[in-house]
Amino acid sequence: MDDADLLATARKALVGLALPDGTPLLEAGTVSGPVVSGGRISLAISITAEDAASYADIRSRAETALRMVPGGDGAIVVLTAEKQGAAAAPPDLGTGKAPVAKPPVLSGVRHVVAVASGKGGVGKSTTSVNLALGLRSLGLKVGILDADIHGPSLPTLLALHGRPRLGKDRRLRPMQAFGLQAMSMGLMVDQETAMVWRGPMVMSAITQMLSDVDWGNLDVLIIDMPPGTGDAQLAIAQGTDLAGAVIVSTPQDLALIDARRGIAMFRKVDVPILGVIENMAHFICPDCGGRHTLFGEGGAQAEARRLGAPYLGAVPLTMELRRASDSGQPIVALDPDGALGQLYSGMARTLWSTLEAAPHTDQKTLKGVNP
Repeated sequence: MDDADLLATARKALVGLALPDGTPLLEAGTVSGPVVSGGRISLAISITAEDAASYADIRSRAETALRMVPGGDGAIVVLTAEKQGAAAAPPDLGTGKAPVAKPPVLSGVRHVVAVASGKGGVGKSTTSVNLALGLRSLGLKVGILDADIHGPSLPTLLALHGRPRLGKDRRLRPMQAFGLQAMSMGLMVDQETAMVWRGPMVMSAITQMLSDVDWGNLDVLIIDMPPGTGDAQLAIAQGTDLAGAVIVSTPQDLALIDARRGIAMFRKVDVPILGVIENMAHFICPDCGGRHTLFGEGGAQAEARRLGAPYLGAVPLTMELRRASDSGQPIVALDPDGALGQLYSGMARTLWSTLEAAPHTDQKTLKGVNP
C-alpha cells in the first residue's frame, strides 16, 4: 500500500471520532493531518494548555485507531499548544518554597539518567551510547532514548535500520543493538525528513516516546538529551522521575558557559548532578602520537570541583573514536579492552555506584552548590 492509499485508509479510521465539544475530528479546524511519511502516520491537535487533560482521551483513541490501520508502520498523535488563547502560566521551576512534584518513575525502570550538555557538538551522544554500553558490560539491563527530535544521532551511532515494531498492546517495542534497548525519532521517519516541529509538538513527542514505548524491566534508562535548556529539556526534567543528570562539556569556556546553564536548570527542578565528563579533553595525533589541548585543559574538571559534583573523567579526541562512532560500532563494543573502552567502562562503574548509593547519600553533594 502506498502512502496515498494509506492516507485514505487512515482518514476512514478516524471517522466517528469527535473532540470533547462534539466536533467531528476530521472537521475540526484545530486538527492537522493525518499525514503519512514512509508508512508512518501522524496527526496533531492544537489545544489550549488548560484543555490538555480533557483532550487526553481523544488523543489516545485517535492514536489507537491509526495504529490499527492495515499496512501502517506505526502512528503518533500529539497535542500542541500552538493556537493558545490566553498565555499559559510559565512552568514552576521549583524556585519557590514549594517542592517540585515528581511523577512516578517509568514502570519497570529503576534509574532514569539524563546525559546533557547545554551546547551541541560536544560529543554528548557518543558519550551517552558508550556510557550505556559501559553499564551494559556490568551485567545491567540498559535502555537508551534519543530525545533529540530535530537531530537524532542514535540510528547512526548504533547502526540501526528499519522501524520499531508494534506489540499486541499497540505499544512500540524498542530496537535492539549491542544488548541495549534503543528508541529514537530517527527510527520513525526517513533519514532526510526534517522535523519542522515547534516546542509543544516536540514536548509531546518526547513524552510519548517515554510513555508509549514498552521499555520492559531496565536497571538504567539513559536519555540522550537535546542541546540547550528549552521546552524539550523541561518536558523531560519535569515529566520524568530522573535519578540525576550527567553533564558533558569540552574544556572550552564557550561550552562551559552553556554547561553551567544546563546544571542550573536541573538544580531548579530538583534533579541531582551525578557527574561531569570532560570530552575532547585533548587530541592525540595519529601520526606522531603527540598530545594537543585544542580546547584548553581541565575546564570541566575545575567546574565539577567548583560545583561539588563528581568528576567522572576526561575523554580524548581520537581518530579511533571518531571512526567507531561513524561506523555504528561504538568503541566500548568494538574494543572493550582498549584504553577508550576501559575509560568509558570505568566511568559507567562510578555512575552505577553513585546511583545505587544515592538514597543514602547527602543530596547536597549530588546536587552541588549554586553556580
